Amino acid sequence: MIHSLEEIKKNMLIKLDTIENGAELEEWYVSVLGRSGSLTSILRGMAGLSKEERAAMGKSANLVKQELEARFAERKAKVDEYMQEMRFKKEAIDVTEPGKRDVPLGRLHPLTQVYREIRDALVGMGFTTFDGPEIEYDDYNFTKLNLPKDHPARDMQDTFYINENVVLRTHTTPCEARALMTLEPPFRLAIPGRVFRVDEVDASHSPVFMQLEGLVVDKNISFGDLKGTVSAFINAVFGSEVKTRFRPSYFPFTEPSAEVDMSCTICGGKGCRVCKGTGWLEILGCGITNPHELENCGLDPKEWNAFAFGVGVDRVASLKYGISDIRLQYENDARFLKQF
Repeated sequence: MIHSLEEIKKNMLIKLDTIENGAELEEWYVSVLGRSGSLTSILRGMAGLSKEERAAMGKSANLVKQELEARFAERKAKVDEYMQEMRFKKEAIDVTEPGKRDVPLGRLHPLTQVYREIRDALVGMGFTTFDGPEIEYDDYNFTKLNLPKDHPARDMQDTFYINENVVLRTHTTPCEARALMTLEPPFRLAIPGRVFRVDEVDASHSPVFMQLEGLVVDKNISFGDLKGTVSAFINAVFGSEVKTRFRPSYFPFTEPSAEVDMSCTICGGKGCRVCKGTGWLEILGCGITNPHELENCGLDPKEWNAFAFGVGVDRVASLKYGISDIRLQYENDARFLKQF
């Protein structure tokens, strides 16, 4: 049995020196020192020996076991160190390595792109941005804009009422009232923001959409100044070859009022399916600010004049990029957005 012990020790130590991973180490330990291991089997066979033989055999077996366990611990430490080194090499990041070009890049939403184009065009003409709350008093949303409680034009806008005096703003125009009451004229303002109207969702309507309003307050300004500003703004966004025309219209907070069309960007004004054969596309509404609005906000209409225009940002995006369904701009489908 002592000869068998020596054979086991010799063979197991040779095998131990060749092991290079944790799984093989575990397998080695079980095969030698486990419950069914070769050394354990010899120890169990000592029952048939005499007392003196058991004592000598037990001493030899313990020495072999201790040596094997010590050599196992040494080898395990080396294997663990080697495995950790390999893991570090695998996980290491070479900061000098050039970036990979196939990493997908994000893109600005088309509404963001169009808003920035509109904003930059107006800022280039001396406008500054101005903001107001989305939850608005009825007084600012309607009354100060020449729309008293019994005014029939209130029906032009289906309104979300929070209570009798508070609404979700139906347009960015209440910011005009806030500006007229808080800022010292003259000034030129670009007023962006979300607006809300009770509307069924379809290809051309949404209960939540983006507007941008322009407001200019100064002395001795006329409809000609309004036409020049709006035309310059449209040319900056759509190109210098685009033409504009003004049609009489009605808004309770401007007088006179106009709807502005631009020549179709698809057919160049010749007539196509997009412009329904007319060669023109409606783009925005505008007008000279009603004197009653100026008075309601504390300005003397005999001293100060103002004009305003409002455009739907999603409307501009649809015309600029040929988007046929407004819902695509709000659903955030990555397959659609990546085109921009």
